[in-house]
Amino acid sequence: MSAITAPRHQFQAYPFHMVESSPWPLLMGNALLSMMVSAVLWFNGIEYSSLLLTLGVLSVLFAFILWFRDVTIEGTYLGDHTLIVQKGLTMGVSLFIVTEAFFFISIFWAYFHSSLAPTVELGSQWPPAGIETLNPFAVPLLNTILLLSSGATVTYAHHALIYGNRRATLIGVVLTLVLATVFTLLQGFEYANAGFTIADGVYGTCFYFATGFHGVHVIVGTLFIGVAAYRIYAYHLTSDHHIGFESSILYWHFV
Repeated sequence: MSAITAPRHQFQAYPFHMVESSPWPLLMGNALLSMMVSAVLWFNGIEYSSLLLTLGVLSVLFAFILWFRDVTIEGTYLGDHTLIVQKGLTMGVSLFIVTEAFFFISIFWAYFHSSLAPTVELGSQWPPAGIETLNPFAVPLLNTILLLSSGATVTYAHHALIYGNRRATLIGVVLTLVLATVFTLLQGFEYANAGFTIADGVYGTCFYFATGFHGVHVIVGTLFIGVAAYRIYAYHLTSDHHIGFESSILYWHFV
């Protein structure tokens, strides 16, 4: 314990974090492989594939929880997240968000490729005949307002944390989680009442692929901010050391 409680400069001559051996990357890789293989089997209607998919999803969640538990211990109790390490983590999250942006660019590219110049196979019109589109000024507009509002509340929480206002921070984070949850419920309602499915040609595929993956990102961002909210409540994060919360905010603004 003496090495842990002593100032870092007394036992480490550099400010970087040398990560110890960990089983979680290997576990995560195997969990993701099993989840994707079982998902392909489920899409093709293979027997018992739904059970395998459930086990795959649980394995991924299990690996996530254990991996981020270790990261939390390193940053909160062991002091491994120095200023230089925090800068590296922020850069890593930023580069990850860039890759996500290009992923969605490919989806938009597919949509505009089909909509701006509909081919004969699409009936030379967009949306194709027989597709009853959703009213963009109904649930989609409301969901847009909810997401923009959640961006404002999480920014309010961030600034409140910087100025040491713990109560305002928790209020802002809780409001963000409520708005995100309402968004997800409304998107589920929208899917349940849509007049087309993902199997209805290019339009259905583009619509559900884009909005579905966006919905998944909203759920992941909600969990991300939820974990940060618990860590704020548990006094893990301070006004000058809250890299996990800042990372969740960056991700949420991207969403």
